[in-house]
Amino acid sequence: MDFGGDDMDAGMRDTDGTGVGADTGLDSGRGGTTRFGTGPDAGTTGTTATVGTTGTTATVGTIGTTATVGTTGTGISPPRGGARGRTRALATEAVHAGREDLARSGLHAAPIDLSTTYPSYDSRGEAARIDAFAADGAEPEGPPVYGRLGNPTVARFETALARLEGTESAVAFASGMAALSAVLLVRNALGLRHVVAVRPLYGCSDHLLTAGLLGSEVTWVDPAGIEDALRPDTGLVMVESPANPTLAEVDLRAVAHACGSVPLLADNTFATPVLQRPAERGARLVLHSATKYLGGHGDVMAGVVACDEEFAGRLRQVRFATGGVLHPLAGYLLLRGLSTLPVRVRAASASAAELAGRLAADPRVTRVHYPRIGGAMIAFEVAGDPHEVIAGVRLITPAVSLGSVDSLIQHPASISHRIVAEGDRHGAGVSDRLLRMSVGLEDVDDLWADLDAALGHATAGRAAEGGGLNLREEPAGSAAG
Repeated sequence: MDFGGDDMDAGMRDTDGTGVGADTGLDSGRGGTTRFGTGPDAGTTGTTATVGTTGTTATVGTIGTTATVGTTGTGISPPRGGARGRTRALATEAVHAGREDLARSGLHAAPIDLSTTYPSYDSRGEAARIDAFAADGAEPEGPPVYGRLGNPTVARFETALARLEGTESAVAFASGMAALSAVLLVRNALGLRHVVAVRPLYGCSDHLLTAGLLGSEVTWVDPAGIEDALRPDTGLVMVESPANPTLAEVDLRAVAHACGSVPLLADNTFATPVLQRPAERGARLVLHSATKYLGGHGDVMAGVVACDEEFAGRLRQVRFATGGVLHPLAGYLLLRGLSTLPVRVRAASASAAELAGRLAADPRVTRVHYPRIGGAMIAFEVAGDPHEVIAGVRLITPAVSLGSVDSLIQHPASISHRIVAEGDRHGAGVSDRLLRMSVGLEDVDDLWADLDAALGHATAGRAAEGGGLNLREEPAGSAAG
């Protein structure tokens, strides 16, 4: 099934001919999820639409050119500066970036350096390097000094991720929230405590900004209101596209223009550099919860910010001072995860697109959200009790987080966005019937069989209750990934 596209850079492509993405010319603006529906307006505005109840096939994306997930010649422009001056495809960079020196060193797999400290008989030289780091946060030249200043294994991952995102540098942290916190602290240190942000964001990102835990003040706006919301003390504009959990998209180029000289932070966790590279569209900072797709196997927790070297230096200083460092083993696992990132994203995206189409045609589902650039995330709203869907899956894992090789499903209003006030959740499109699914690498028919049975379970439960919806809301608490 083809899905309508947004303004995801008409020049995007993966030169190995196997990328995932759209080559289109339509600005999505706010609410850029693909629209599914059977009415006359289905697929015409870039927002979501209620699916018809007759089970007829939905018309999708009637404005703009369409893109098929996984078709030849789609994807993203690869990083430049490859071997012998040639432009290398994204898939090649994913395998080789951060590893170019291994063969010359007589190695094949990247080594894991677990040292916390490093010997040096040149104390004067150590003092000079520490002074240099204190001045601008540049990575110390020569041998490592101390694990909090940097680690060789982690540095390989940082190099690789920067190459994939098309930025000068990247700085890794112990989690995505540690990475976001470091960005806020860098701006706060300059007296720029005001943040302009667009909902929805990941629930804990929303909470960090709203609660002012790091002294920040936030103004929530739609993308069209960004420029008017800027103040002299605005230090950051933050967006997430596709957004967690509704998969709404924004026009990153237009948002970056509205920011003026204020840095734009784009959370690219859902899209990954396989689908889009926000730095090419004007974002100064690109945030990832590396726990998700970059690691890809549900066994590592990390965060990373891709950015220019000047900002990276400040982030390293905050990381050194606060201790939010990434463990070397995690750095190794992330580097290994990057090597299969394009393959995993392409395969999971193809299954997600198929499932989104089937859900859109199912009368037990009232609305489907699927991003125009594709991807492996789906959000959908059910007519029955969403809790019963969670309870009814058997193959799909009912758990928070996303981006793993196995499929995961969760109820955002209960977990990932529970920490966001109910009114703010609803205002951002996070309804109580919304479910978020991270599609993995299982066979698509097996996944559909499990979803079909779980939806039937929820429908049966609703019928037994006389058609009422029992959401069984739990007390508000902490949000997870």
